[in-house]
Amino acid sequence: MSALYMIIGTLVALGVLVTFHEFGHFWVARRCGVKVLRFSVGFGAPLLRWHDRQGTEFVIAAIPLGGYVKMLDEREGEVPPALLEQAFNRQGVRRRIAIVAAGPVANFLLALLFFWVLAMLGSQQLRPVIGAVEAGSLAAAAGLQAGEEVIAVDGEETTDWAAVNLQMVRRLGENGTLEITVRDSGSSVAAQRHLVIKNWLRGVEDPDPIASLGIRPWRPALPPVLARLDPKGPAQAAGLQEGDRLLALDGAPLEDWQQVVDRVRARPGARVVFLFERDGQRVELPVELAARGEGEARSGYLGAGVEAVEWPSEMVREVRHDPLEAVGEALRRTWNMSVLTLDSLRKMLFGELSVKNLSGPITIAKVAGASAQSGVGDFLNFLAYLSISLGVLNLLPIPVLDGGHLLFYFVEWVRGRPLSERVQAWGMQIGISLVVGVMLLALVNDLSRL
Repeated sequence: MSALYMIIGTLVALGVLVTFHEFGHFWVARRCGVKVLRFSVGFGAPLLRWHDRQGTEFVIAAIPLGGYVKMLDEREGEVPPALLEQAFNRQGVRRRIAIVAAGPVANFLLALLFFWVLAMLGSQQLRPVIGAVEAGSLAAAAGLQAGEEVIAVDGEETTDWAAVNLQMVRRLGENGTLEITVRDSGSSVAAQRHLVIKNWLRGVEDPDPIASLGIRPWRPALPPVLARLDPKGPAQAAGLQEGDRLLALDGAPLEDWQQVVDRVRARPGARVVFLFERDGQRVELPVELAARGEGEARSGYLGAGVEAVEWPSEMVREVRHDPLEAVGEALRRTWNMSVLTLDSLRKMLFGELSVKNLSGPITIAKVAGASAQSGVGDFLNFLAYLSISLGVLNLLPIPVLDGGHLLFYFVEWVRGRPLSERVQAWGMQIGISLVVGVMLLALVNDLSRL
C-alpha cells in the first residue's frame, strides 16, 4: 500500500507542479503575443496529445520529470514572414523577461494558494513544551528548564515544535547567540534565554537542532510495547515481534519508550541484549543495532515503533484563520520558506551545511508517498514546500535554468544589446555541467539513504 501511495503521490506532485510552472510561461507568452508551438508535461514519447484553436500542441509524455513550453523562435528553425512578429526572439527584452520569470512566479503563487487553503482548514498543533533538558548541554547552560514553553526563537513566534525547528534550522552552521523566549506553563511572563553557538552543526548530515541543544520535547509516557516493525530493520531481523513488551536493554530497566529511543540512538552499530515479555514469558534476545547518519549525527537504529497515545487537551491547540487572515499567514510562510531555501543553498555552497542534505528524486518520491498517506493537509504542505523549492532553484542565475536566461536578458537590458551567441553558448555548457553535477550528487545522496 505504501508503494502505491508513493507512486500516486509522486505522479500527482510532479504533474501539478510541472503543469503550473509551464502554464506560467504559456499564459504570459500568449498575453505577449508569442505563438506557442507545444506545451508538454513530461519528456519522451507522447502518451496523449491534442491541439487547440491556435495550433498549440498539448502533450502528456512518458517521463514525468519535468516539462517545457516550445515557442516560435527563429533560432530554432525557419519562421514564415507572416509570423515573425509572434516569434519569441523578436520580442522586446522586457517581454522576454516576463515570459521567462512567469514559470517560477507561478510556483510561488501555487505555494501561496496551498498555504492559504491550509491556514483556513486549520490544524491541531502540539504546544512546544520542554520535557527534559540534558545535563551539561547548551540548553542547560542557558537556564532552560523542563515545563517551560518555547514561544519564540530569535524573535519569531513559535506555536509548535515544527516552528521551533524551522527557526533553528535557519541558524545551522552559524556563530553567535540563539535567543529562545520561554514562559512557564500557565504564566504570562516571558523570559529570554541566550545560547552561544559556534559553527553550530556545521556540515552535519541530517542535523537535529533541537536535540543538539539538549532539549527533549514533552511527550506523554509511551509503554515500550512494539506495534510496528521495519521489515528491513534490526528488530525484525533479530526476531522481535509486534506485541513484545521491552523490559530491559543490557540489564538496564525500560519503563518508557523514550528510554528505548535514547539508549538505542546512543549506540550505533552496537550489539545489545533486550529482555522482553511475550505471551507471559520473559525472553532475552541479542540484537545488532544499525547505524544512521555520520559524525555528530550518527545514531543507532532499531527499526521498531509503538502505538501513539492521546495527548492531554491542554497540550494541544487548534489553529485556524479566516480567509483574510489566511492571506497574511500564507504570504508569511511562502516568504519564510523561500528565504530558508535560498539561505540553505548558500550555506551548502560555503560548507556551512552538508551537501548530503541535498535530496533527489528518490527522496522526493518517498516524502510524496508518506505525506499522501498521512492526509490531504500533509500532502498540500509538501506540495507547497516543493513548489517553493522549484521556484527558487529555477531562479538561480545558472544558464539552462530560467534564472540563467533572466541573467542574460538583464545584461542585454543594461548594455542595450544581447551577449554574443558564443558567450551564451559557453554559459549554457557551464550551466549544463553544473545542473548535471548537482543532479548526480542528489541521486548519490538518495542511494546512500536506501
